[in-house]
Amino acid sequence: MPSPPTGPPTASASSKRRPRRTGRKLFRFDRKQGYRYVAGADEAGRGCLAGPLVAAAVLFDYERLSLRDVRSLSVLNDSKQHTPEAREELYPLVMRAATRAVIVSRCVRGIDSRGLHVTNVAALRDALARVVRPGTLCLTDGFRVPNVGHDQRAVIDGDETSAAIAAASILAKVSRDRYMKRADALHPGWEFAAHVGYSTPEHREAIERKGVSPLHRMSFQSIAYQQLAL
Repeated sequence: MPSPPTGPPTASASSKRRPRRTGRKLFRFDRKQGYRYVAGADEAGRGCLAGPLVAAAVLFDYERLSLRDVRSLSVLNDSKQHTPEAREELYPLVMRAATRAVIVSRCVRGIDSRGLHVTNVAALRDALARVVRPGTLCLTDGFRVPNVGHDQRAVIDGDETSAAIAAASILAKVSRDRYMKRADALHPGWEFAAHVGYSTPEHREAIERKGVSPLHRMSFQSIAYQQLAL
């Protein structure tokens, strides 16, 4: 199994200076699909060494979505394109604009016992199942989720293309980061609040120094674990 990425996704320097107003383009993409209800799903934490995997799904009703809501989400984009502060600002705006929104979490031991991919697919499917209405189109980022029971399209670079997927990515990322920051107080020494579980140099050094915490996934063959007898 390949090692996870070496650090958390971060916003680019240009996005920190002035967020791009990508929201209207993303909403236009969803509208062009020709469905009243469009649901998007995305996850956060798939490539982490520690912490849960969090999936979210957002349903937009394009007969009731107001111009005010679209304007409030004018800078909506993939969560990785935003700073933590910008994601926090977008979170309540997504919740207000969405007809339905659901966030689900899968624990570390579940990931280890079932496998990362199986856990990820199941979490995305469960999130979508809780937001869909009859006649919904489900959009997912890059691959199809089996047994959704509704029309579905896999969108390449979906979190940068679809408003529903981008909105789900915001909810998933903010929810997971909040959890990891709270976990930092319960498991001091690994600096979870700083790297939120990604394989940064500081995180790997902490594992070498302290070993693993109850939040660490043991199913990754990461360089961070190679020096340890696990």
